[in-house]
Amino acid sequence: MKRKFTALAVAAVTVAAAAGTASAATTGAPGFGYHKVRAGVPVHAARFHVQSPDLAAGTFPAGAYADGFGCTGQNAAPALTWSGAPAGTKSFAVTMFDRDAPTGSGFWHWTVRDIPASATSIPEDVTNGANDTGATGYLGPCPPAGDRPHRYELTVLALDVADAGVPRNATPALASFALSAHVIGYARITATAKR
Repeated sequence: MKRKFTALAVAAVTVAAAAGTASAATTGAPGFGYHKVRAGVPVHAARFHVQSPDLAAGTFPAGAYADGFGCTGQNAAPALTWSGAPAGTKSFAVTMFDRDAPTGSGFWHWTVRDIPASATSIPEDVTNGANDTGATGYLGPCPPAGDRPHRYELTVLALDVADAGVPRNATPALASFALSAHVIGYARITATAKR
């Protein structure tokens, strides 16, 4: 029985290793395979519209890139405007997430919350949450040099509460988890960046 289990374990590891190699080979990211990350938006959430003059070409302008990590941008957050949020919206939140970051869990570049329901863009006095570096506010894209283009999802969440009670110093993953219980609608733009 022990030999049979050992043989099965070796076979499973061999198949998994081969699958991982094939995955990395087909993605163009040596050493890194890709897997799906759950969206954090309920499937029943209503859709509404968001646009950005800064992302009209589907890519980030130079000034929106990070000022660090090997990039020389200005960390200038792209302008967003939205319309058509569902009835019952009591506040908005905005996130920017890189699903292609080679971390195994993506990378949160921006979390903004407690945006009033009357807003159709991000106000000046907004509550910025932490990004995945631990700093507060927007962190522009800066994917690893030579990697495939990274897809950044900028999502506006319509919430059924005015204040979701998320502490300002909450990690982006914790903030996203807390907000997900209150999402009644969302709008999303995906833009790419590469070096």
